[in-house]
Amino acid sequence: MLSPTLSVNQQFEWTKRVSSASSVNKDTCQRKISADTYAVISDIHRRGQLCDAILKADGVEFPVHRLIMSACSPYFRALFTNGLYETEQKVLEIPQISARVMDIIIEFAYSREASISTDNVEELLPVADQLHILGLVKACCQFLKSLICVENCIGIRNFARTYFCTHLDNDAMRFVLRNFQEVCEKSIEMLSLSLEEMTEILSHEELNVKTEEPVFEAIIRWIDHDTASRKQHIFPLLECVRLCLLSTSYFVEKVKAHPYVSGSDQCKPLVIETIKFLYDLDISDDKEVDQSNPLARPRIPHEILFAIGGWSGGSPTNVMETYDTRADRWIECQWGDPLGPRAYHGTATIDGLIYICGGFDGIEYFNSTRCFHPLEKTWTDVSPMNARRCYVSVTVLDKKIYAMGGYDGANRQNSAERYDPSSNQWSLIAPMSQQRSDASAATLNDKVFIVGGFNGTECMNSAEYYNPTTNQWTGISQMRSRRSGIGIIAHHGCIFAIGGFNGVARLSTAEKWDSQRNTWTTIAEMYSPRSNYAIEVIDDMIFAIGGFNGVTTIFNVECYDDKLDEWYDATDMNVYRSALSACVVKGLVNIREYIHKHREVIKIDKAKNSSHQQNRT
Repeated sequence: MLSPTLSVNQQFEWTKRVSSASSVNKDTCQRKISADTYAVISDIHRRGQLCDAILKADGVEFPVHRLIMSACSPYFRALFTNGLYETEQKVLEIPQISARVMDIIIEFAYSREASISTDNVEELLPVADQLHILGLVKACCQFLKSLICVENCIGIRNFARTYFCTHLDNDAMRFVLRNFQEVCEKSIEMLSLSLEEMTEILSHEELNVKTEEPVFEAIIRWIDHDTASRKQHIFPLLECVRLCLLSTSYFVEKVKAHPYVSGSDQCKPLVIETIKFLYDLDISDDKEVDQSNPLARPRIPHEILFAIGGWSGGSPTNVMETYDTRADRWIECQWGDPLGPRAYHGTATIDGLIYICGGFDGIEYFNSTRCFHPLEKTWTDVSPMNARRCYVSVTVLDKKIYAMGGYDGANRQNSAERYDPSSNQWSLIAPMSQQRSDASAATLNDKVFIVGGFNGTECMNSAEYYNPTTNQWTGISQMRSRRSGIGIIAHHGCIFAIGGFNGVARLSTAEKWDSQRNTWTTIAEMYSPRSNYAIEVIDDMIFAIGGFNGVTTIFNVECYDDKLDEWYDATDMNVYRSALSACVVKGLVNIREYIHKHREVIKIDKAKNSSHQQNRT
């Protein structure tokens, strides 16, 4: 269950962490007993002084103090306050507990520290639970949480449920849901799940799948593991699949035709219902149906794309929209920055917070940095940048925000700076080799890249990267096209440069840079030319959002699959805008506040696939 295990050094590091926090969080436990007091008690115990009882486990005797052990566990308190043990019996036999586990329990009682490792945690947690040592149970659970991986998440969840470790159970379940496809491919434990456990996972609203195909394939793999006894369960399992979100071809060729399905009389009404739904979907481009039907309702996403600010209707805006990738819907939020609009700014996210850097409100060029808290839905000021930066390029590396170049109202800049949220400070780094405004930035291979832009004279096709270790900038090969108002993004080991303005026209062309070869190659063009748009990766797709097409501001959105080298339509934003910026926030506990509220009624021309939309003809 626990493989892969921690190394000896990792286990030592864990023991230190448990000592300072996890075993029972000393800040909580020592409200009544100070650290100094624990040190004195531990020292007395090590010297064998004042001991008034002996615990015997597996033939080994452990001198202890009744008061200390009673304070640690209700079990020991009941044991030591028993009339017989209080007065006459000094040696107490503790059955069915090994000497090594008893040693850890006593260590914990005296120091609130425990040496937990992969070798002992499966034995230690049940004993700690049996003896009602809640702090030690919590420490074991935190240790197991640190071990959760694709191979063991199912086993750890089952272990947690056995001993009613609710938080660990929830953590393991979240991991399974979030990494479902990889768990299906690599976890042997998943094949041993019961029918009830399989249906619980597959029917979950937060199952993280781009399409429903992997859900059906997981069912077939599970049944194939024990066909004789499991094929009878195809109907309750098939009900877990959002069948109406499958493509018609996949449903007909893979689902309906599968022997498990075609051989089940129970499945026939389900098949007929799905075929009717998909038929209606194929013949109508703009029909709405009641998707309270669980076969058609989109699942809850695990990440949300925020698009913030920009230029709309001839003036800047503070509009904030979020994109629900599962429902393919944009939601206009009511929590835009109350201090006012800004455009041509940069956006970054660290630890679930969204930072807005620089920009322009039509009058003032900003050096301010604003922070949006998605959980609290509030805005705060953080430390301002050293320079005013409109048309700024922003990216994140190692939980630090990099802001480069831009325009301060008088000059294009080559300066760059870095923000550390832990100290709330911006600090200057080495300047770029060239002045750049209206460029774009991304992070790849622990380096910061900036590409294209405008130097005050011409649109640029040059690119360079910053190495934080050496505090130096280094040039890379030039793009095939000059691009200002460009969007770049790092994805699957490459830098993608898309759209922009070449000095004559807005571009729909795109290219990618291979870091191994230091070469740019052309990729498929967008449907719409655009500059000064937002670019992000969500659901393993590159999204181009809004922008200016050379004639007007647009609200169109399209997404790119680099594996197929194809672009697809996504739903338009609610607001026409350019000069906006976007970021993706993962794992919000209040994510339902940022997704489509009326998921039960969604236009079915967008319901067929949650990520690969119908190719525009």
